[in-house]
Amino acid sequence: MQHKSNLRRHQDLWGRLFVLPAILFFSVFNFYPIINAMYTSLFKKKVLSLNPPDFIGLENYRYLFTSGDFWNSIRATTVFTLGTFIPLLIFSLLLAVLISQVRYGRKFLQMGFYSPAVLSSVVAAAIWLLIFDPRGLANQWVNFVMQTPGIDHSWFANATMVQFATMMVYFWKYVGYFVIIFIAGLASIPGSMYEAARIDGASAWQSFWRITLPLLRPTVVLVSIMSMLQCLKTFSTQYLFTQSGAPQAPINVITMNIYNTGIRDHRIGRASAMSIILFMIMLFFTWLQFKTTKSDEVTY
Repeated sequence: MQHKSNLRRHQDLWGRLFVLPAILFFSVFNFYPIINAMYTSLFKKKVLSLNPPDFIGLENYRYLFTSGDFWNSIRATTVFTLGTFIPLLIFSLLLAVLISQVRYGRKFLQMGFYSPAVLSSVVAAAIWLLIFDPRGLANQWVNFVMQTPGIDHSWFANATMVQFATMMVYFWKYVGYFVIIFIAGLASIPGSMYEAARIDGASAWQSFWRITLPLLRPTVVLVSIMSMLQCLKTFSTQYLFTQSGAPQAPINVITMNIYNTGIRDHRIGRASAMSIILFMIMLFFTWLQFKTTKSDEVTY
């Protein structure tokens, strides 16, 4: 008995030693920036100034909550997140179900849908800059469908169109990534359940609603959280679009406001306060999704 106890302590020690590098790496590159941002947000600090920062307490937060520019960023982030997150979740699930039913060419379809996800966000935005050009494919396709030849739909001039354009870029880039995750979740559902449902006379819709969706709940929660966080962190598409002449106000999401405040205006204390607010928003919605979905382990 004593030998087993010593062996267990020995294994625990080695387990902690092997995990320690990962914990240290995670702490240095995740916990430290958060703590440092919280600390910096309490100061009036210029990036390039050699003077010591002035402690101002919660003044940066007070300013932000009374700033019209910051609330516009909240609005822009909310519009983008809702307009991208919901279609991503719904269409990635439906596409995964349809691809899972395909007998031939399934791997090719998975590769085709996933391929945009391997591109960097900057490259994806650059590709769509060409598509949204007045002579690009976007105008040609819309004009063909609507039978309005020669019309420029002002993708970068109209506030509504530029918001819709950024949503399209993110949807195109990430829908395939979440399709693959859903396909992996669908593969874990035993086929015997669908066979039993067919024997009982269940339709395809009833099987999806009564079998697929309930058993896919953990995957749905995972995809919903990942897609929501990805939308809240959006930056490169909006930045590249504004640099190409698009109006900034409709797509001035929080991350771009943080960048402009901290890097362009050198107000690193105020930018840190915005990053903490964004972090708290992401933390709250992640907690809310876990709380409302109650994604317990699924047993078959």
